[in-house]
Parts: sequence; structure tokens; C-alpha cells
Amino acid sequence: MEKIKKQFSRLQIAKRCSLTEDPSYVLDIDIPRGEGSHLVAVSCSNKSIRVYNRETLCLLQEYHSHPALLNGVRFARTNKNILFSAGSDGSLKCWDVRSSVVKPAQLFCGNPSDVFISCDISCNDLVVCAGTEKVKEDAFITFWDARGCTSSVPSSKQPLGVYSESHNDDVTKVCFHPNKPHLLASGSIDGLVNVFDINKDNEEDALLSTCNSDSSVSFIGWAGKDYWQIYCLTHDEGFCHWDLSQLDSEMSTALLHIPDVREVKNIKLDYLIGGVYHEKMDKLFVFGGRSTGSICLMERCAHKLSSVGILQGGHSATVRSFCWDMVGDSLFTGGEDAELLLWKPGAAEKALRKTSSMKMASSIYQRTKVHQDTLKTKVKK
Repeated sequence: MEKIKKQFSRLQIAKRCSLTEDPSYVLDIDIPRGEGSHLVAVSCSNKSIRVYNRETLCLLQEYHSHPALLNGVRFARTNKNILFSAGSDGSLKCWDVRSSVVKPAQLFCGNPSDVFISCDISCNDLVVCAGTEKVKEDAFITFWDARGCTSSVPSSKQPLGVYSESHNDDVTKVCFHPNKPHLLASGSIDGLVNVFDINKDNEEDALLSTCNSDSSVSFIGWAGKDYWQIYCLTHDEGFCHWDLSQLDSEMSTALLHIPDVREVKNIKLDYLIGGVYHEKMDKLFVFGGRSTGSICLMERCAHKLSSVGILQGGHSATVRSFCWDMVGDSLFTGGEDAELLLWKPGAAEKALRKTSSMKMASSIYQRTKVHQDTLKTKVKK
């Protein structure tokens, strides 16, 4: 605990990139895994994807998804030059950042009525998937064969298959297991966090576990030894943590359930952003924030969340996304002030004007839904 507190307290702003020429929220951030890459990608509320140099934050490439609204960016796991994005136009796009051509290298097509709001790629880069908004009575998880994205001839692909029975509302997050390419977790506004083995022949057999967060899921992730735990954050600032190793026993899978982290003593925040598991430390960390732009770090320990520290003086409005580069010992954050920040231990930023909030009624696609009180009954507590 003291070690991570010291590391976090030493983070200073090393670089600041302001999107002031075209003010927009920074919605999502991702970096390639492992060593040897200099890239960081962000999705913006103006329907663009921007790829920057990770050290200098110089813009390297920009892609536009008009008329589609963007919902997430993910780098491939083994090919660090391939980037995926989900869109509201019923397609998922693959971009080759080495190419000077600003068109998708591959187009993954869904149904015309699909609005994709989440996406991820398996750890072996063989399967890519996306979750949809609710269509009539159904919400879908769609899968495609991800191979061929580096082909010199752009093409479009149809789905390998679709899961349609396991969620009854928007699939807000999909997340493949970090080491096991056949395992997928999904979270939804219906409050459920599902775990699938996609190697199974049908959706019913593929569903390994269903956990109930009792709220609308905003974020999910894998944690613990061999990444055999799952956790989620909710839209009303709740936190849930489950141990999947207990699935075949009579013991409860639930490790911790906090309905509202804002009510936890000694933790002062206005919202949750996301989480990350630090494999070397064997620790799960949760990021939150305040409306002033301060960033709060919490550690999952014992039977609670404990405050680690607060970063101040960076953002001036709500922080929407982060990416912790554990190899490079740096942190990227972005938010509603149209700023992308790079934090490094002991860094000294040149004096720059801090941008005020760029919040505008029409600047971001808002998906606000009343949480349903009635959830599926097939839930393992």
C-alpha cells in the first residue's frame, strides 16, 4: 500500500495535448500491450480517432467515422499497429496505423439496425466482438474472424455468430480474458455480468456464469491470480467483485459489493471511471474523480476499497477515461475539458494554460436510461 501511494504521489504532468481547435471530449484511451510501441489512441466525441506519439503526444494520424458515433478503441494484442473501433452505424472498423490511407483496412458488418457501443479483441487476435444497444426486445454480442486486417486489399466481413439471449438491455462492455482467448465477459444495463466460453457450440452452453450487480454496468475487468476474478463498476457509482473459482462449489462467488462508493468513509469522489489489475503487485485498483477534474485512486484490499491518493491540477472538468502504462510507468487521462494528459513520476510540465470544460449539449452522444428494477432470475449470487 505504501509503495503504490508513493508512486502515485510522484506522478506529475509530463505532456498536455489540448483539442482546442475542435473541442471535443476524450471518451476512450488505449495503448498497445507490452514493450516496443510508441502509440496511444483516443476516441473523441467529434466522431474521430486520434493516434499520438506516446512520449511527445504529437498527432500521428487521425481517422473520421462520420456519420457514425464512436464507442471505444482497442489495439490488437499481438499486432501493435492494428486498431479497432466500434460505431453506431452497425459496423466495427479495423485501422492500420502504418498506412497513409485514412480509410479502414477492414470493415466488420453487423445488422443495419445495430448500434455498437462496446468492442474488444481476443488476446490471440483471432476474434473481435462488439456489444449493441437494445434492439426491440434484444441486445446482441456479435463476433467476427479478425484475421486478415493487414491485407493490402480492404474488405468487409460478416459475423461468425451472435449471442442474443443472455442480456435484455444495452451491452455496455465486452472484455476478453487477458490470457485465455476463449473467455469473454460482458456487462449490461440489465445489471448482469456474464462470462462465456466462446468455443462452445451454442450460447446456452457457452454461458459459464451470470453475476448480478443490481445496477446498470458501466465498466468490467478481469483480476486476481490467473485472472480468474471479475469485477464491475456501475452507472450509479457502485463496485462489485466476484471470484469465478467458486463456480463449482457451494460457496458464494461474491467477494465485495459496494452499492455506492461515494458513501464509503474516507473516500471523496463524485464518479467512478474504471479499474485496472496490477499483475506484479497482485492488486486491483479503481479510478474515480471529482467534478473539478481531480483523479482519485483506490485500492481493493481486505473487504473494502481504500483511498491511495489524489491527482490534482491536471484536468478542469470530468475525467472520462484513463490508461495506465505499467511498463512505461506512466498514466494517460482524458476528459470533458478536451485535454489528453501524460503523467510521469517526477515530471516537470512547461507552463501551459489549462483548458476549461468544453461541455456542450450537442457535443456528445448521451445514452441515459432508467435502470430496470426487474432483472433476470438466472443469477448466481
